[in-house]
Amino acid sequence: MTTDTTVLHAIQSTPTGLTLAELLKQHPSLARRTVQRWVSQRISAGQITAYGKGRARRYLPIAAATDTPPTPSGSFPTQLTLSADSRDILAYVTQPLQARKPVGYQRDFLDAYQPNISAYLSTPLRRQLHNMGKTSRMSEPAGTYSRAILNRLLIDLSWASSNLEGNTYSRLDTVALIEHGRTATGKGAIETQMILNHKVAIELLVDNAGTAELNRYLLMNLHSALAENLLPNPADEGRVRQHAVDIGKSVYRPLSTLHQIDETLDLVLAKLNQINDPFEQSFFAMVHLPYLQPFADINKRSSRLAANLPLFRANLCPLTFLDVPETAYSLATLGVYELTRVELLRDLYVWAYERSTQEYQAIQQDLAEPDPLRLAYRDLIKQTVREVVQQPQADPLKVIDRALKPIPLAEQTDLYALLVQELQRLHEGVLARYGLRPSELAAWKSAQYLLPL
Repeated sequence: MTTDTTVLHAIQSTPTGLTLAELLKQHPSLARRTVQRWVSQRISAGQITAYGKGRARRYLPIAAATDTPPTPSGSFPTQLTLSADSRDILAYVTQPLQARKPVGYQRDFLDAYQPNISAYLSTPLRRQLHNMGKTSRMSEPAGTYSRAILNRLLIDLSWASSNLEGNTYSRLDTVALIEHGRTATGKGAIETQMILNHKVAIELLVDNAGTAELNRYLLMNLHSALAENLLPNPADEGRVRQHAVDIGKSVYRPLSTLHQIDETLDLVLAKLNQINDPFEQSFFAMVHLPYLQPFADINKRSSRLAANLPLFRANLCPLTFLDVPETAYSLATLGVYELTRVELLRDLYVWAYERSTQEYQAIQQDLAEPDPLRLAYRDLIKQTVREVVQQPQADPLKVIDRALKPIPLAEQTDLYALLVQELQRLHEGVLARYGLRPSELAAWKSAQYLLPL
C-alpha cells in the first residue's frame, strides 16, 4: 500500500527532486490532491522543500537544497512585467543545479513547429511589434533602412551584444574603436577582438540583407566573422562542431554527433526560411539556433545577429539588445535549454525590441536620404574599388574607365566622380564593405597614385 511515507522516501532518494507529475507517474493509484496534501505536510514538517511554481515546482530532500537560489525577478529590468508562465520558468531555472533535471536535446520541440501554422509570437503580439518597428523605408528595397543607419547600428549592436558576453567595453570605448580604430586602455585583446568581429559580422548581414534567406553559407560565414581569432581551434570557425559541448551553469546537454547536428541544422534553417512574418522568423532564430548549439562556441552571438536579418530585409528597426541585462538573457535562454519553453525569452525579446525602437525612432528624422545612384550601382562600386586596390601597380583611373563602359553615358560622369570620392576617403574602418584587408590598402597607398579631386 502506498502511503505518505512512500512518497517521502521517493523524494528523499532523488537528489534532483521530483515534480508532482513525476510523483503521480510513480504512484498512479494515488489521487492528485492526496499527493499534494502529503507533500505539503512534509514541507511544513521540515522534511522536504520545494522550489518553483506551477508545473515546474519540484520537491527536494533538504540536503539537496542547501544553496539558496537568487531572487528570480531581480535579474530583469524593472519595467518588464513577466507573465505567469515566465515566472514559472524563472522559478525553475534559478534553482540550484542539483535541483534541476538533466536533459538532452528534444527533437520533438523542433518537429512540432510548423511554419506559418505554429507561432511563438501571437498575432496581436506580432502586430504590436510591427507597429513599434515600422520605419519610413518600409516600401523601399530590402536592406535600405539598415544601410541608412549602419554607422549607428555598428556601434549599438556590437557594444550591446558583446556586453551580453561579459565584455567590459563602454559605449564610448566602442565608438572610439569602430570609428577611429583606438583600442581602449586596460582592456584585454579578447574584448577588442570581440567588438571588431561584431562589426564585420554586422556589415556582412547588411550586405546580404537583400538575399532571400538565411542559408547555411551565410550562417557559417556569420559565425566565422564573429569567431575570428577567438576560438582555441581556428578550424572551428564557420564550421559545424565536431565534438560534444557543455553549457555552463546548466543541466542541458546538446546533441554530440556530427551527423545529427548537421541534419538538424538543415531542418532548423528550412523551417526558419519558410516563416513569413519577420518577427516570428527572428524569434525562431533566437530560440532554435542556440538550442541546437551548431558551433563549438559563439552560438548565442550568432543567433542574436541572425535574428536581425529578417528585420533588415523588411526595413524594420533593428533589435540591438540595448540595456538587456546579461543575467536576464542567460536565464531566459536556460528556459529554452532545460524546459523547451519560450515564454521567458519571448517576454524579454518584446521588451528588448521596444527599447531598441525607442532609440531608432528618435533618430529617423536625422537620416539622410540614400543617394539613388549609389544605391542602384552599389555592387559595381564595391567591385570597382576592390579591383583598384587589389591592383596597386595599375592606373586606378583606367580601372574605373573599364568598369564604367557598360554603364549608360548619362550616368558615367556622376559614377566616375563617386568612385574617385570613395577611393580618396578609403580607410581601415570601411574595408570590410569592399572585401579588402588592411595589408591590401597599405600596399595600394604605397603606390602613391594621385587621384584628381
